[in-house]
Amino acid sequence: MKRFAIPAVALLLLVGFFVLQSTRDSGDLKLPENYWSAKQVDTILKQSAEITLAPDLSGLKPQEVIAIKELMSAGIIFNDIYELSKHPEALNARAELLKLHKESDGSQQTQDLLDLYYQSKGPITTSIDNERVPFLPVEKSQKGGNIYPLGIDKSEIDDYLSKNPEQRNSIMHLRSVVRKVTPTNLTEDIAKLNGYTHLDLLHPELKAQLEKIQSEHPNEGFYGLPYSVHYLSEIQQAFKHLNNAADAIENDDKEFARYLRQRGFDILRDDYEAGDAAWVTGRFNNLNAQIGSYETYDDSLYGVKSFFSLSVLLRNHAASEKLAKGISNLQGIHDALPYKFARSINSNLSLGVYDVIADFGQSRGSNTATILPNEAEQSRKYGRTIMLRHNIMTNPVLFENAQARFAAAVGDSQAKDLSMDGQFQRTLWHEVGHYLGVDETTSGKDLDASLAEVADHFEEMKADLVSLFTAKYMLDNEQMSADTFREIQAGGVLRVLNTSKPRRTQAYQTMQLMQFNYFLENEVFSFDPETQLITVDYQLFPEIAAKMLEEVLAIQASGKNNEAKAMIEKWGYWDNELHTVLANNMKAASKFRYRRVRYTELESLENELSKK
Repeated sequence: MKRFAIPAVALLLLVGFFVLQSTRDSGDLKLPENYWSAKQVDTILKQSAEITLAPDLSGLKPQEVIAIKELMSAGIIFNDIYELSKHPEALNARAELLKLHKESDGSQQTQDLLDLYYQSKGPITTSIDNERVPFLPVEKSQKGGNIYPLGIDKSEIDDYLSKNPEQRNSIMHLRSVVRKVTPTNLTEDIAKLNGYTHLDLLHPELKAQLEKIQSEHPNEGFYGLPYSVHYLSEIQQAFKHLNNAADAIENDDKEFARYLRQRGFDILRDDYEAGDAAWVTGRFNNLNAQIGSYETYDDSLYGVKSFFSLSVLLRNHAASEKLAKGISNLQGIHDALPYKFARSINSNLSLGVYDVIADFGQSRGSNTATILPNEAEQSRKYGRTIMLRHNIMTNPVLFENAQARFAAAVGDSQAKDLSMDGQFQRTLWHEVGHYLGVDETTSGKDLDASLAEVADHFEEMKADLVSLFTAKYMLDNEQMSADTFREIQAGGVLRVLNTSKPRRTQAYQTMQLMQFNYFLENEVFSFDPETQLITVDYQLFPEIAAKMLEEVLAIQASGKNNEAKAMIEKWGYWDNELHTVLANNMKAASKFRYRRVRYTELESLENELSKK
C-alpha cells in the first residue's frame, strides 16, 4: 500500500490552499494533461454554495482559545490522513496543484481547482451525473479507498480469511489497514515497532505476529496493521496537539482536559473505549470535540473500516439545556417499536447543541448532527453523545434551498408544511433513533460485520424511520403538538427526495430512495404525471413508516446480508418517468446542489502558521 509520511509543519503549510487569496487572471491556463479545464470545473462550482461558519468566541477565556488552536492543528493532520485513506495519490496531487497555483501567480483557474479539491475532500469529485471521477491526474478511486491493497479484489481477501480465520479480527478491525504480505511491507512495519517501544507495548502481540508471518510465509496473504502504526508520524503529532490542548484547558475544564488526554492514548492504541467513556459521561463547559475514526461510510468494500475526522464545537448552553428537558422515556419508545428487541436503554444520553468552529476529514462539510460511539457494547456501558450542529441546521441559505426543492416536489398546497424547527426536531430524533432498536443481531454479532457493505444503509434507514415513529409516539402521549408533528413528517418527506439516481454504494441516497418507493407503493405518496407533483397522505404516513421500520429492524436482527441486499433491490429502483422527472424539477428549483464550508477560525490559524 503506497503512502507518504509528511512532517507536521509540511502538513500545516500544505493545507494553506484553504485560504489562498491572490491576484487572479481569467485566462484558461495550459495545465498538464488530465487536469480539468476551467469549463469542466465551472460546471461543479457554479452549482456550489459556499457557507462560512464564524461562531462568536469572544466569551471564551484565552486558554480555551489556545485549546481550540491545538485541536484544529490535530484536525489538520487528521484531514490529511483522511484524504490519504481515500486515495493514495491525494496528498501528492494536492501538493502539485499548490505548486502550479504558485507558479501561475494565483490564477483563477488553479484557485478553482483548489476549491474543487477542498470541496471534494480529495482529487475525486462527484459529477453532475452523480459519478465519481478524477479531476486531477490520478487513478480512479477504488472501493474501500486506500485502506485495502490497491487493485485488490474482495474475493482474494475472502478466500484468505476462509483459510486463515484466526486473522479475521485483525484484518477486519475497525481501525486497521489491510496490508499485503510482502518482505518489504513486513520489514517496514516491524521496524516501526522496533523504533517506537511504546507502540510495541500498546500492541503487545503485533510484533510477534508479524515476525511469525515473516518467517513462515513472507510472500502470501494479508495482515491487519493498526492505524497508529501505519500512520505513525501523523498520529504521534496529533497526540502532542491533543495533550497541548489538555494542558491549556486543564484549569478551566478538568473533565474536557481528561477526555483529551485519554483520547490521545486511544489513538496510539486504536482502542477508544476509555476515551469514549470519558467523552460520553463527562460534563464539559464551553467546548467539545469529536476526535478519531468512527464512521464506516467510505468503506464500500466491506463496510467495516472507519475513517478519521475531528470536529471542534462551541456549546450553546441555553439551547442544550432546553433540549435536554425534552428527551425522556427512551426506554418506553424503544419498547413500543414495532419489532420487539429486548434491551435495556442506558439513560445516560449526553445531548448538546453546538456551533461548529471547524470540521476536518470525514466530518468536514454540512453534517447536521452526530451520535457516537457506534460500538454496541460501549453504548450499553456508557451511553452515547448526541451533538446537534446549530449553525448548520439553522443556516438560512441551506434551509431556503431545501424549501425550494420541497416545493418543487409537492407543490404550493403542501409546501408550507416544511419548517426549520421541524427539520431540527426530525434530525434530533433521527440521532436518538440510532440509539434505539436493534444494536446487534439476535445471535449477538456486530451489525457492521454481519450486514457488511450495506450495514450503513440499514442503520441510517432505521434512524429515519424511528424518528417518524417517535414523533407519532410523542403526539399520542401529548408530548408534541399536531403542528410540530406535521412539520416533522414534512421533514421526513424532504429526506427521501433524491435529485440524482444514487449509486448502490451511497448509503444515504439509496436508503432514501428505498423509503420513497415504499411510501409510494403503499399510497403515502401519489404522483400526478400531469402536474409532476407528489401528494402526501399524512394520515396514512405513520402506519406505513412503522410497517417499514418493522421490516428494517427484523433484517438487522437477523444479520443476513443476502436479505438486506434483496430488500435494497426490491425498493431501490429508479423510474425515469417518475424519479427523473421529480429530480429534474427539484434541481431546476435549487440554487445549488453542492456545498463548500469554510471556517473563519481555521483560516485565521492557517494565516498565522503561514507567516512563521
